[in-house]
Amino acid sequence: MRTRLSLASLACAALLSACASSTAYGPAAETGYGFNETRIEQNRYQVSFSGNSLTDLQTVERYLLYRAAELTVQNDYDYFIMVNRQTDEDSSYRSTGFAQPNFALQYYSPSWGWRHSYSPFYNDVDMREVSRFEALAEVLMGSGTKPADVNAYGAEDVLANMAPSVQRAGQPL
Repeated sequence: MRTRLSLASLACAALLSACASSTAYGPAAETGYGFNETRIEQNRYQVSFSGNSLTDLQTVERYLLYRAAELTVQNDYDYFIMVNRQTDEDSSYRSTGFAQPNFALQYYSPSWGWRHSYSPFYNDVDMREVSRFEALAEVLMGSGTKPADVNAYGAEDVLANMAPSVQRAGQPL
């Protein structure tokens, strides 16, 4: 019984920590966060990576680049060129705390009638900005020697150099 309870609490803790973490590298799930790609031509893809509000801009752009390198190797090409690359930011404001409507803070005094009470404990609200990033690019793949273009990347080099910084779904942090 004690083992079952411990396993259940461990599973709950893992589930909660998964909810409160940045987007792991992987295909876009039901939440819409992760990578997507669409083949445009034989050697051209549109690739995107969308992160949740806990995923920073650098991670989103790094995962886009990594996915482009993976696609290049999967399609037996040697290099890729990032074309029409852009990053979008979606910001919103979230409130935390407790806000009590004014009518609930009213009271009746026989000598003064209805009165309002403003208490700092009832209106403790904090607003914070929440941003989500999505990076999008067209990827043109090629074989042979990489061109002398600043937007050209050797796929094998990108995979080898960036693999240690890629957090896949299910991997410990």
